[in-house]
Amino acid sequence: MIHLHDIRYVRLGTRDLEGATRYADSILGLRVGEQVGNPKHGSSVYLRSDDRDHTLVYFDGDPSDHTVGFELRDDAALQDAAAQLESMGYHFTQGDADGCEMRHVQAFLNFKDPSGNSIDLLVRPHHCGVPFFPTRDTGSTGFSHVGLRTTDPVRDEKFWTEVLSAKVSDRIGQAPLLRIDEVHHKVALFPSTFAGVQHINHQVDSINDIMRSWYLLQKHGVRVVFGPGRHPTSGAMFLYFEGPDGMVYEFSSGVRMITDPDDMPRQFPFDAKSFCMWGSVPDIPEFKT
Repeated sequence: MIHLHDIRYVRLGTRDLEGATRYADSILGLRVGEQVGNPKHGSSVYLRSDDRDHTLVYFDGDPSDHTVGFELRDDAALQDAAAQLESMGYHFTQGDADGCEMRHVQAFLNFKDPSGNSIDLLVRPHHCGVPFFPTRDTGSTGFSHVGLRTTDPVRDEKFWTEVLSAKVSDRIGQAPLLRIDEVHHKVALFPSTFAGVQHINHQVDSINDIMRSWYLLQKHGVRVVFGPGRHPTSGAMFLYFEGPDGMVYEFSSGVRMITDPDDMPRQFPFDAKSFCMWGSVPDIPEFKT
């Protein structure tokens, strides 16, 4: 089994790199760490949300081109992951020097899960020696999880739990919320007809930060698609809103931690009450019955 250490970054293609960067700065409060022009791969903007070198990259490319990076413990773990994927018949590519430079990592491999989601497994990612200060007062404590689209949630739950060591914390219908450490979930799989990142989450300190962002989003005409509310699964208070190229971003606070290894996942029906205990109704296709 491949043991994921932590979620590390998301890479998103965009046709409007300047607009996406401006949004990340003014709305998400992320700080540009580096802007790179590559003659082979085009331009990329690396965005910081905490002490890591970056957690989000926007690059010139197809807006449907998404990759999520997960850190492994060490080089031996990456070699073992390659051997396991090969033995199970999963095609993967080893990152070359140019790819490692683009990702700011020592080594990585890339493959696709059964739905076609692009996944990097990486080791020794860069950290930043400069303290992180958001470009606006979001209260952000950093990048925390992603929602991924799945064309078959039962099949993909089996893959993520039996191949990638994730554990099911709860299910909403057939959609599993998956943890790889004590945080309630780092990956959530939502039924869809195509692959890709469905939403990107950043944690903030408190409900006060969520409400400040709610008013700011209204002021700037950013469409709120869910919340403010509270998830009955993770217990987190949340706010979902629309970003560049239709990507959904989430600020949340107060996520449940699971320390008991024998904790049993709960089953929630797939309806609005299972997504919000306060009564907010999602305007997100993957959250609707």
